[in-house]
Amino acid sequence: MAVGNTVTIIGNVTRDPELRFTNSGMAVASFGVAINTGRRNPQTGQWEEGEPSFFDVSCFREMADNVAESLQKGTRVIVTGRLNQRTWQTDTGEKRSKVEIIADEVGPSLRWATATVQRNERREAFDGASRTSGSSEPVPDYPDEEPF
Repeated sequence: MAVGNTVTIIGNVTRDPELRFTNSGMAVASFGVAINTGRRNPQTGQWEEGEPSFFDVSCFREMADNVAESLQKGTRVIVTGRLNQRTWQTDTGEKRSKVEIIADEVGPSLRWATATVQRNERREAFDGASRTSGSSEPVPDYPDEEPF
């Protein structure tokens, strides 16, 4: 974890994780998390909805596979990681930029749910076959060693 750039969020998954692969074959899972900023009004005792905050989360390697197999839209999760800003250029030449959370840990929130944990055996490296989705956003091609 990077010192001084650590973030932890708790919220609901907004879309099923999308599993893609870099050109070198590294698994990358991306999903969104919404955080509800509502609060109970101390004067009325009523719940007041606030503006939700939305975050994109990216996971790599084995965690990407596990996230894609375990999470679905609506799942309440706890994500710890670091903020990362990426920029790229579209096919039409437009510059795009986004801030995302690069996850160090992702887990289900057990506040209102239960979970069954199944430990996976250590997996071998991906066989290198190219599998990508139709997303217009490029898959980051991080080096084969730990990128963070």
